Formats: sequence, C-alpha cells, structure tokens
Amino acid sequence: MARLLLFVLLLMSLTAPARADDISASGRGVVRVVTIAVVDEKVVDFGHGSGFAVAPNRVVTNAHVVELAARYPDNVVVGIVPSEGDKSYEGKVIALDAARDLALIEFKGVNLPTLALYTGPVDEGGSVTALGYPGNVDIATARSAADYIRPLSPVRSEGVFSGRRTLTDIEVLLHTASIARGNSGGPLLDPCGRVVGVNSALTKSEEGDSSFGFAIADTELAAFLRAAKQPYAAVGVPCTSIADRLRQDSDADARAAADAQNAKLDAAGKVSAEREQALVKARADALRSSENYMAIAAVLLVLGALAVGGAGLLELRNERRMAIWVAVGGGTLFIAAVIVFLLRPTGEVTLPDLATAAAMPVAVNSEAALGKMVCTAVPERSRVTVSSTEPVAIDWGAAGCMNMRTQYAENGSKWDRILVPSEEQTVSILQFDPATRLYSNSRYLLSATQMDAARKIRSQVTLKACSPDIAARANLSTQQAAIRAALPPYPNEKIVYSCKAAD
Repeated sequence: MARLLLFVLLLMSLTAPARADDISASGRGVVRVVTIAVVDEKVVDFGHGSGFAVAPNRVVTNAHVVELAARYPDNVVVGIVPSEGDKSYEGKVIALDAARDLALIEFKGVNLPTLALYTGPVDEGGSVTALGYPGNVDIATARSAADYIRPLSPVRSEGVFSGRRTLTDIEVLLHTASIARGNSGGPLLDPCGRVVGVNSALTKSEEGDSSFGFAIADTELAAFLRAAKQPYAAVGVPCTSIADRLRQDSDADARAAADAQNAKLDAAGKVSAEREQALVKARADALRSSENYMAIAAVLLVLGALAVGGAGLLELRNERRMAIWVAVGGGTLFIAAVIVFLLRPTGEVTLPDLATAAAMPVAVNSEAALGKMVCTAVPERSRVTVSSTEPVAIDWGAAGCMNMRTQYAENGSKWDRILVPSEEQTVSILQFDPATRLYSNSRYLLSATQMDAARKIRSQVTLKACSPDIAARANLSTQQAAIRAALPPYPNEKIVYSCKAAD
C-alpha cells in the first residue's frame, strides 16, 4: 500500500508543473555570468551578465561581460549560475572575439541543456523573445550579494524582429524585446526557442524615444563558434506549432487511409468490370450450349418417334419380336431426349466475388522481424527545435526487439518505448509502425524536478532487455503508460522518419 501511495505522489509531482513551453525549455540552458575582481583579497569589482549553453559544459556570452577575466585571469573569477539547482560553478574563458563581442566559457560540475542555433531566415515583424538577467530587476529584488549567485529562472521579454543592421562592421539584429544591463550575452530566441542572436546592447532612450535592442546576428555567432572549434546544434527548418504539426500528421494519416481505401475501391471497380465482362461471355457461351442441347434433344425425340412408328409397322406385319425391340429403342430415345433437355444449361452463371476479395485489407504481421533499416527524417511531418535530423539506423527484430537489446511494447498495431535518460533533461517516446515503416521520436524537454520524478517512475520498469514473454511486454506497456500520463499534453519536438531496408 505504501509503495502504491509513493507511486501516486510521484505521478502527481510530475504532472503538476507539466507544460510544453519551448521558451521555458530553452531557459533551462540560460545562465547568469558573474565576474568578481579580487585584489589583495579584497573585492574591488563585481559585474554580471547572461549566457547560454552551446554544449553541456560551455556557454556563450558577450566579450564585454568577461573582458576583465580574460585580461586578468589571476585576479578575476568567473562564476556560472544555472537557472536550476542550488549551486554555482567556476568558469574559464577559452575563446574571446572583441570585434564580435562574443566569448566562450568552459566550466565543470554540471551538464546544462543546450540551445540550438536557428540557421533559417528570420522574418521581419516575427516574434522574438529575450532571456536573461536584467540588472534593473536584480536591483529591485536582490536582498544581498548572495542573490546574484543563487540559481533563478531567467526573465523573459517579448518583442518583434525589426530587421538586420550593421554596427561597427558586425551584423546585428534590431528588435523590440525589452532588455537592460545584465541581459548582455543572453539569447534572442524565435518562437520555437532556437537562438537567432545574442543580446549585446540597446539604444539610448531620450525625450520619450522608444528603445530598441541589438543582438549579435546568428551569422556572426556561427562564425565565432567555428573559429573557436566549438561544435553546436543547428536547425534550419521553420518554426511550427506542435499542435498544428500533430494536426497535420493526423490529416496526413487520414489522407493516406483515404487514398488506400480509394485505391482498393478502384481495384474493386476494375475487378467488377472484368467480372461483368466475364459474366456476359459466360452467359453467351451457356446460351449457345443450351441451344445445342435442345437441338440434340429434338433429334433424339424425332428418332424416337420414327422408331415407335416403325415398331407399329412391324406389328402390322406380324413381326412382333422385331417390333418389340424397335419399340424399346424408340422409348430409349424418348427418355434420352428428356434427359438431354433437362440437363441443358440454363444461362445463369456464378463467379467468385472478386470485388469483395480485392477490397479486403492485407494483414500485416507486426510481430515479424524486418531487419536492418535506414530511417530518413521527413521534414514536412516533423517539428524540430534542438535535435539533429541525421538519418537513423535501426535493426527491427521479432516481437518488438530494437537493435537486439531494447524491448518495445505493443500499442495497437504499433510499438512504443519511452526513454528516460540519467543525464539529459529529455524524455523521448519512440514509436515504430511496421505497416508503414514510420519511426518517430517525440521529445519532451523537462525541468530538473520533472526529470527526477520521471526517473523515479522509470525505476519501476523491470524489463530491461528484449523478451519474447508477452506478459512481460504487457507489464512494460502498463509501466510506460504511467510515465506517458505524467508528461505534458504536447512534446517539444516530434521527428518522423521513413525507414527503408539497408543496402
């Protein structure tokens, strides 16, 4: 009973804050960057800005945020304060580009969720979001210096993209999202939470003029990371709503089902027409055969009548013995005529119902092994925010065994497996449909608290390797349903792959 109560409490703790918010998901990879200058064991300067993770242990920020640390590494400490957890970590500047106003910091102690760079076009007037730690908010809320190194979620502000400009020979994005000192180095995001720029400066507001923000453009950020030999995630597909994408998937499935049904109906119509032609021909053949039978019966009837007449003449001549034999032969001919007439074809022909057979669906054996396949992403059916869309190689074995080691559970005619990793802050629902050979990965980007709760539920899963035991797979399906029920209504990503047999 106590174990069941614990399970229910874990389920409630995961469900309560469940939201599919791309900006919040990206915010978990945003950090506060703090610099503390110390001379003769005395703090002589304190500064802070914002940054975001491009790798689990590396963050990007503005060069002017950590300029002192790069110039005086022995006297200036760089601190990385994540948006979650209860600790801050010491960092080290490993790359700096003063012209682009960008810097790369490395740290140890925790792995952060990484943000992806959007490499597609940004439409003027499109929505953008700034994330970071504006200093005016800190001044209003901070009670002590310790508040600057205490993990807090970043502040978000909404605006629109107003165009590309050049600032000191560097391409920048002009936008209306509200930023302040302290936002420097924080990301400017598109609605899917992908980085389109790095907030760096803002215009001065004089006599009531509106203020605008400047962000180092995506092109400059990409060039900086390449020069620093820092790999990064890049996504070029346009941002779409996950609800719209799932609705489009549903419509596509409905259209595919309708096309398949129409194909069956077309095939059935073709078979029906052929069947009618066969019936007409068969009836004509039967009619001709019936006429032949009737002609034979008429001949036999005439011959029988002649034989009876001949028997009468023989009787008149007193040739009784011969008369009897002729009369018997005539009667036999009469009987044969009747039998031939009764056995004649009627013209009614019955053929198998080929149209119905053509319309019957072909059964698919979902338990069968399909072997090694290469699965390629289908962009028009996918929604990508941070993940790679490189082809995926799979080996589909019998009874839902993936790659000879991971057991999937039945979900109708499809197979599901929910992955809850120990390191990443992501829950993935993997699904494979043997009938269509579509493989999908629905990814939920969760908070640290949600992930801890999901991992505790995952610990209840006992089936770790492939198994032919139906009961064990049914138990896996039940356990996975508990995790699925606790997830947000929509995933942050859904990548759909089309699989074909490997060469």
